[in-house]
Amino acid sequence: MPHTRSSPASAARTRASEALGVAWSSGAGRAFPARMPDVGALLVAWLGEEVERRRLFPWIAVAFGVGVLLFFAAEGSPSLWAPVAGFGLATAIAVALRHRVWGLAAAIGCAALFAGFAAGVLRLRAVEVPLVERITVAKLSGFLEEAEMRGQGARLTLRIHAIEGIAPERLPRRVRVTVREARGLAAGDFLEGRARILPLPEAARPGGYDFARDAYFKGLGGIGSLLGPPRRVAPPGPPDWDLRIAALVDRARNEATQRIAGVIGGQAGAVAAALVTGKRGLIEEETNDALRAAGIYHIVSISGLHMVLAAGTIFWLVRGALALSAAAALRLACKKIAAACGMAGASAYCLFSGAEVATVRSLIMILVMLGAVLVDRPAVTLRNLAVAALIVMALEPETILGPSFQMSFAAVGALVAAGEWWSRRRPPTEPGGLMRRAGRWLLGAAIGLLSTTLVAGIATAPFASFHFQAANPYGMLGNALALPLVSLVVMPAAVLGMLAYPFGLDRWVWELMGFAVDGVLRSAAAVAELDGSALVTAAFGPGALGLMTLGLVIAVLIGSPLRWLGFVPALSGLWLSTIPDKPELYVDREGAGAAVRTADGRLAIAGKPSAFVMAQWLRADGDAREPDDPTLRGGTRCDPLGCVVSLPDGRAVAYVADRRAFPEDCRRAAIMITRLRAPPDCAAPLILDRAFLDRHGATSVIFRDGRPEIATVRAPDRTRPWLTGPPQARPIAPRPNASPPRQQPPAEIPDEEPEAVLGEP
Repeated sequence: MPHTRSSPASAARTRASEALGVAWSSGAGRAFPARMPDVGALLVAWLGEEVERRRLFPWIAVAFGVGVLLFFAAEGSPSLWAPVAGFGLATAIAVALRHRVWGLAAAIGCAALFAGFAAGVLRLRAVEVPLVERITVAKLSGFLEEAEMRGQGARLTLRIHAIEGIAPERLPRRVRVTVREARGLAAGDFLEGRARILPLPEAARPGGYDFARDAYFKGLGGIGSLLGPPRRVAPPGPPDWDLRIAALVDRARNEATQRIAGVIGGQAGAVAAALVTGKRGLIEEETNDALRAAGIYHIVSISGLHMVLAAGTIFWLVRGALALSAAAALRLACKKIAAACGMAGASAYCLFSGAEVATVRSLIMILVMLGAVLVDRPAVTLRNLAVAALIVMALEPETILGPSFQMSFAAVGALVAAGEWWSRRRPPTEPGGLMRRAGRWLLGAAIGLLSTTLVAGIATAPFASFHFQAANPYGMLGNALALPLVSLVVMPAAVLGMLAYPFGLDRWVWELMGFAVDGVLRSAAAVAELDGSALVTAAFGPGALGLMTLGLVIAVLIGSPLRWLGFVPALSGLWLSTIPDKPELYVDREGAGAAVRTADGRLAIAGKPSAFVMAQWLRADGDAREPDDPTLRGGTRCDPLGCVVSLPDGRAVAYVADRRAFPEDCRRAAIMITRLRAPPDCAAPLILDRAFLDRHGATSVIFRDGRPEIATVRAPDRTRPWLTGPPQARPIAPRPNASPPRQQPPAEIPDEEPEAVLGEP
């Protein structure tokens, strides 16, 4: 008999079967027990299979990500020398243990962890900018870097030149302001105007979305609004080269947005323009709500799906065109040329659409995978996905905290792992006639669409629930109806439209695209009208999410039967997510209002918190009511001086709006809340007044055995560069009858930016 060489995987499987006491039959591949398993040998065999199948490399990205998370869990501004020294030591150990597989793997993992921490430190130092520390009404001037037109007015990003009353060394680099009238403005203009500028808003609740952190890493030092139309004036000097490029791109994006929206019209035009240019300002909230309820809001955020479809369209167009020439097909590496063109097209699309974080991350993934084609490597593998994740985290470590990064890599990783599993079990294709092959292809396409939607939905569900407290039971139906149109018509039309746009021959393409987008919107509206299409889930802690993430990572990255161990942390995290700790009390960061749990188990509102803050509280509580629901005022007894709400145990919570209420409420209330400063002799056991909130920000309270446990967004002894408290705030003296404020670890994943998208996969 000829000698045949077994693969490492089959050899490892043989060793595992021997350890398990299983004999493999030569026919059907079924196994039967031969003896009791040797657990130790079985574990060694399965671990050996991981090594032989080269499955350890993706864990480097996991270790790097853990290092980034540790950086964001640190306090203050961590030093750089410590992680660099740790990286050097771990690297030296790796070299010393290079002949010992598991010692080498552990040392490399530690080195990657220290590298992730160092990446966070370097990124923090690179973006360090002054921040607006208090509400300021003053004249400002600066270059218009980006303008996003909306249904009414616009949102402008200004690169600041001067702000009246702020020293040059304390000037923020950028501020984002809204304006009611923006006609005639274009990126690159030098503007002057009077504005109301606010510090970066912190989380609306402990554990909630930290807008200040995300804005800080985008280079924003404040937000606000212009008090009247800005004036274009002569600049004090020429803009920087990067500003000139950014202005040129933004003007082109706005022109294309107006062209596409004008040709198509209506909300279909607004969505189509957003798909091409990334400008979402023209999309109305009603349309956004329908897309979210149908589970397809991700189509209006340019990320992985759009980049893959755009690069894929260019790839197949170029490869098909080259295949039409026999000489080119025989003499040229058509596939590599097409891959290079796809990389160039994806890069141009990323730049033109604004190069947002999700788009840049997706571009890196595309470049890595198409780059693998150039060097004759498989394009879609877990190794390539790990390389893309390492590049993204090294360049912008803060993205690991966001839903876009987590949902994208979770979905792609799960799909790659599922594809590998199916490729090993797929039955051989039987020959047949044309009709039979066509039927098989259609059935396979339908099953593929449903299965990929299911796999991606399961993989991303924990992150969607954690960030947005939302679940879309009909998301599979919405995606099944929308994605064929998006994949087969919308995105190919977008590519063709942009190719025809410079020639002025693009109208018919946009009309075709608008017809398909209108079909997508009709499908979304139909799904959104179904009962229970949008469910609100109570917020759960980062511990539950961490366990579910660990389970997903184990299931995706491990190829041997050890992957089933992922069910242990995944189910534990799922169980924890079903029993979240719901605070009895939420307090606004400025003391404008509070939400108190009443005897019926639901929240009641006292004071006048903003609608956005109330929406955050309600969603975190799993409450589907809107901020304007009149039942939110039930259970509160209010007069011009303030409000009183009773907790389920009968104790009174007083919200004081006028100083005249202090004598009575200090005497009878168990908890005092006010945006004023409470008198020093106030006898309330727990006081959350202006002095406390200035130092600690938004606050929540949970009662355990009758004692309050206080969680706050920030604390005086835990500072980060994007959390700047008012300098005039005074220290808080703890009261003898109340538990001292306890700082809850900052949320590792944001909920929602006030004007951001929901559910970016």
